[in-house]
Amino acid sequence: MLLIPAPLQDLIKSLSHLPGLGRRSGKRAALALLAEPAKLRQLQEALATVAKDVKTCTICHTVDLQDPCHICASPVRDTHQLCVVEQVADLWAMEESGAFKGHYFVLGGVLNALHGVGVDDLRIPELLTRVQEGKVQEVILALSASMDGQSTAHLIAKKLKPLEVKVTSLAKGLPIGAGIDYMDSGTLHLALSGRQHIE
Repeated sequence: MLLIPAPLQDLIKSLSHLPGLGRRSGKRAALALLAEPAKLRQLQEALATVAKDVKTCTICHTVDLQDPCHICASPVRDTHQLCVVEQVADLWAMEESGAFKGHYFVLGGVLNALHGVGVDDLRIPELLTRVQEGKVQEVILALSASMDGQSTAHLIAKKLKPLEVKVTSLAKGLPIGAGIDYMDSGTLHLALSGRQHIE
């Protein structure tokens, strides 16, 4: 009978629940950490620091060392534009692009019947309240091009309609540098339907 010490079992179980890791990967990660005690201590210190210092912004729901976060607290951001993203990682990607200078709202996911994610599991009521109470003139729906992302965008647009705010979505289609023969039919369809006039 395989005897794994209880604390190690707890670590494996915790690691196994992380996205992209299963029980086997969790076991390998735990054993790798045990093999290098310095890395284990580094991870322990990093986790303790994150648990102590990182906060969730009560306005946009990103993570930062302050609440409200540095984006929501910035006096130079455009308060008239609100970009709705699924997760914090999407907000980070938008910020890394340097293309958006407005404010954000992290929805917390998209509708997904298969995984039991419904309207009540997302921050849609909070989004509506934020638009009603703020100076928002345009809501940019930066959700995934998946069926779930598009159905969520459609639902949000419908709920925002009475608020008389401009609702837009990100352009979708061919990525820069990609060949048409490498694109799937869904991407090509979006690229064709969103085509633009060339001056």
